[in-house]
Amino acid sequence: MDSVSIKDLMCTRYATIRPEMPVVEASGNLIKHDMLGSPVTDEARTLLGWISERECLQAALQVVYHNQRVATVKDLMQTDVLTVSVSDDVLTLAQQMLNAKPKIYPVVDASNKVLGVISRRHILNMLDQKLAELSKKAG
Repeated sequence: MDSVSIKDLMCTRYATIRPEMPVVEASGNLIKHDMLGSPVTDEARTLLGWISERECLQAALQVVYHNQRVATVKDLMQTDVLTVSVSDDVLTLAQQMLNAKPKIYPVVDASNKVLGVISRRHILNMLDQKLAELSKKAG
């Protein structure tokens, strides 16, 4: 278990979301990548914020049902984003994810550049594989 790292589990493919993008476009990117949320970055992949389906849903409702203007990602994104690094401990992160913490985190380097994302599902998949290995050894 000690040999599994966040780098091994993280996904390097995530929705590309920029702050100036209309929320409707960001929503489409989340859907296309089957993601609950994604980092908001500049062209250099520096983390600027986070946008989730929740913010996108809010904006879509305003546009469709209230005929209000189309918001940009910058208008709605969260700027206080919890992040992890590739050197963080996977089991500690899994424990943190049991609380009311986010389900998905951006993985950033020392200069705050996004390297990928890691979610509960990534960790659960790894644990499921470990359980399967243990049951084979026991059986």
